[in-house]
Amino acid sequence: MYYIRRTMEHLISDQQCITRTQFKLPELTSVYHGKVRDVYILDNKLMVMVVTDRVSAFDVILPRPIPYKGQVLNQLASYFLEASKDICPNWIIKIPDPNAAIGILCKPYKVEMVIRGFLTGHAWREYKSGKRMICGVPMPDGLKENDAFPEPIITPTTKSSHGHDEDISREDIIAKGIVAEQEYEQLEKYTRALYERGFRMAMEKGLILVDTKYEFGKSNEKIFLIDEIHTPDSSRYFYADGYEERQKNGQEQRQLSKEFLRQWLIAHDFRDSKVKPFPICRMNL
Repeated sequence: MYYIRRTMEHLISDQQCITRTQFKLPELTSVYHGKVRDVYILDNKLMVMVVTDRVSAFDVILPRPIPYKGQVLNQLASYFLEASKDICPNWIIKIPDPNAAIGILCKPYKVEMVIRGFLTGHAWREYKSGKRMICGVPMPDGLKENDAFPEPIITPTTKSSHGHDEDISREDIIAKGIVAEQEYEQLEKYTRALYERGFRMAMEKGLILVDTKYEFGKSNEKIFLIDEIHTPDSSRYFYADGYEERQKNGQEQRQLSKEFLRQWLIAHDFRDSKVKPFPICRMNL
């Protein structure tokens, strides 16, 4: 752990942003460079996750990083994992550096548990197109963008290491053997309880936890919460103050999320780098 901390200190002092790491750690088994995180597996038992300053949207890494983004994400995730470990055990063992975490190596489930309390983002785009079903879950008629659902809905996606994650129903997950039925039911229970805790914590700070996702894995036949939770990268927040008035007046909600970035990309007709090059942002200074 001391080695990782010293290595990270050296890396941060050498450059403003952490865009990629290439550590030679003792007992290194393998390395995986994700969209935002660099993951190092040690002795097939431990995982070192370094949260870089890379930015992604629509499963594409954007050309420019954001200084200290990784540090903020890692520390937020660590805070929420600590605050929810009574609900579900999580993978974290130690936070040796603001950008790094060390934890238990788990075999991840190949689904992401997305839970939505409000009709926004991807769910709204589906709803606006006329669909009233998402991931096998019905959505009631008569809703407008950013309205609350009668109760939060779980809309899982496949977990893809390459390419886009895709919507999938609970029934298909079980029928295809992606997750056993009994285990999936436990994932749903964890997801609802974690969202309820996160929602309450957000309200205490004047925010609304609109939607979020959770990832789970197994180690020694035990289910663990893995990766990050309740960060602006994995979640969407509205400001509670003025929410009702803005809904009543048909105004956009003030929010903390990456939705502004997704909307900018959509406005420039970008959703897939295989179809169209990434748009160039020109600023008048």
